[in-house]
Amino acid sequence: MESLHYLLMKSHSLFSKRVLTEVSRIGLTPGQPKVLECLLQQGEVDQKTIAAHCEIEPATVGSILLRMEDAGLIQRRQKDGNRRSLYVSLTETGRDAAQQLEGIFGQVESDATHCFTPEEVATLQHLLSKLYDSLQTRLQTNPNTKE
Repeated sequence: MESLHYLLMKSHSLFSKRVLTEVSRIGLTPGQPKVLECLLQQGEVDQKTIAAHCEIEPATVGSILLRMEDAGLIQRRQKDGNRRSLYVSLTETGRDAAQQLEGIFGQVESDATHCFTPEEVATLQHLLSKLYDSLQTRLQTNPNTKE
């Protein structure tokens, strides 16, 4: 059997290619799906929250948000007089795109797990969550570890 890291890498790569192919058909670029999903789930949030949720650098989020704002997917505004933080929310166009994304994610997940039983899918989700938590805990206890 192939190593865990190789299987995870191959699976992630194929899954990502499928998702990116589908999202490009609705005019989205890489990085935008994560942000749209975050905003659909969390509502209006600041850039720092988006970066943490999507696990990307705040500067990267800034450039993604600029393109999304230009495309009419999001709007940014100050909240409660706080000039230092801009809060981001979906526009109607962004909400429509995010809902299309849910369908795309669902279809790719369904294709990826078509030979799994519902119990196996639940086990896979549980194990991947546990794997993530383990890696996150290790990073927090050993902050010098490179991501």
